[in-house]
Amino acid sequence: MRKRVISKTDMTSPSPDQDWLELGRAVVVEVTSEAEGHSIEEALLNDGTRGWRADVPGTQTIRLLFDRPQTIDVIRLVFREEECERTQEFVLRWLPNGAGPWRDIVRQQWNFSPPNTMHECEEYDVDLPSATALELTIYPDISGGETRASLESLQLSVR
Repeated sequence: MRKRVISKTDMTSPSPDQDWLELGRAVVVEVTSEAEGHSIEEALLNDGTRGWRADVPGTQTIRLLFDRPQTIDVIRLVFREEECERTQEFVLRWLPNGAGPWRDIVRQQWNFSPPNTMHECEEYDVDLPSATALELTIYPDISGGETRASLESLQLSVR
């Protein structure tokens, strides 16, 4: 599925220490599925409170295709699970300008165990010069099951 986000809504709340990229103006988004009422805009534009949720269980991919190459300094991902205990894994990759293969940034696992551990916030200081795309693949429950992937927010700081 290919999706174009055209909203002119400001991407984030002002932050004195980060220059967050307004994703609504800078990317084309590809997403494997989205549940009604939990569209990808909810996670990327930060103007909603519900975040993104997949429409079907299993592995999901969110791909950001930049309108022009970006030099990314910080990637912030926030996940929330309030309902079921599970171990989630995600892989974050980037594509440098001038083609070449996708390059891994991080592969991370996290154990959600509501009500004690329901929130995962990961912030990565990176140096990704001339990135043309960023891809997040989420394995919502590495033991299988019918869990649907979700993402509360994704933000990028650029130079």
